[in-house]
Amino acid sequence: MSFIELHLGSYVISHGYDKNNKEIMTHVVAEKFGKKLIATSRIKSLSEKYILTDYVDGRWIYWEYKEDFEDVKKLLNR
Repeated sequence: MSFIELHLGSYVISHGYDKNNKEIMTHVVAEKFGKKLIATSRIKSLSEKYILTDYVDGRWIYWEYKEDFEDVKKLLNR
């Protein structure tokens, strides 16, 4: 299994949708960034601010990351 190391901070968990098709989200604010290893197989997308990964029980999690977007792209393309 392949991993990348990133400094991750605040995050948003998507729990799915309610009966009105509105997304149910939990926002968690972190005081600082911390190192985390992420399995590349869990990564769904990358934006300039967030990396989207799958989470437990079909949930998704949007992690705020500290690194430069281009540097993360290079890590993923290895």
